[in-house]
Amino acid sequence: MIRALARLLRLGRRRSRREDGNATIEFVILFPLFMTIFVSSFEAGMLMVRQVMLDRATDITVRALRLGMYENPDVDFLKQAICSMNPVLRDCEANILIELTPVSTTSWSPLPNNPNCVDKDSEVEPVVTFSGGQQNEMMLVRACVLAKPLFPTTGLGLKLPRQYPDHYALVSTAAFVNEPS
Repeated sequence: MIRALARLLRLGRRRSRREDGNATIEFVILFPLFMTIFVSSFEAGMLMVRQVMLDRATDITVRALRLGMYENPDVDFLKQAICSMNPVLRDCEANILIELTPVSTTSWSPLPNNPNCVDKDSEVEPVVTFSGGQQNEMMLVRACVLAKPLFPTTGLGLKLPRQYPDHYALVSTAAFVNEPS
């Protein structure tokens, strides 16, 4: 009995000195961390690409609007104009809401901080201001697009402020002055 116990202790000591499984343990501990960093980096890159493309499309559309290239544009026309220049955002026209408001040069009151976005839970879109403005009037354009994170349950995708359970908001703002006719 004592011999068997001593033999078992020797075998246990010998096995405790072996280093065969060390790489596996390190891999199991560090792999989730590295994958979270990788996925978060990819998500941040896509977020930035989407934001830059929305800003670019909004700026190009506002420039054409300012130069009078569009005859009496309406909301649907501006949605189509912005979304046609934005191949990165999926289903853009269904997920974009545009505000066009004149800026008061006496009070210089800005748009509210919380932008209106498409209401996914309702059939009716939120009421937004869309006024073409007068000659020589400063106009503010704000486009709000809802986008889905690529990896919603990991890293950055999990921490993005959500507009709805599966969407976050991208907002682009531009200003221009109506040219006289």
